[in-house]
Amino acid sequence: MEKLDKADKKIIAILQQDCSLHKKEIADKIGLSLTATYERIKRLEKVGVIEGYTAKINKEKIGKSLVAYCTVSLQLHSKPLLVNFESKIAQLDEVMECAHTTGTFDYLLKVVVKDMKEYQDFLTNKLADIENISLVQSSFVMKEVIDQSVFVL
Repeated sequence: MEKLDKADKKIIAILQQDCSLHKKEIADKIGLSLTATYERIKRLEKVGVIEGYTAKINKEKIGKSLVAYCTVSLQLHSKPLLVNFESKIAQLDEVMECAHTTGTFDYLLKVVVKDMKEYQDFLTNKLADIENISLVQSSFVMKEVIDQSVFVL
């Protein structure tokens, strides 16, 4: 784990809220020089604390209003079959998140699509094509209560 001081934590909090800010604006907000702020951000990127930058997109405005969480169970659990499943899942644009989990199922997928017809197409023509799947169960989101991606440090 990377040791973060108070200034690092402030930088991270600011970037999580608005990564489009210029380094000068960040420096002004935390009370450091532009050079010191720039060097800290570069160090946080280099050591992997900051993995990248992205924009938060409104799903409805781009026509992706159906969110489903799918639990997937595999028939067999050999390393080659796990690697194959994970590599195939990573190629599916509809899958926004995939976690290998413990418990009664093997994987949890977050799938985002336009509507039920598109979900059915995803399930039938993409997910079902992946070998070694024994069971898929889907739960559909009626309302997102919390949609958070900001870590509090």
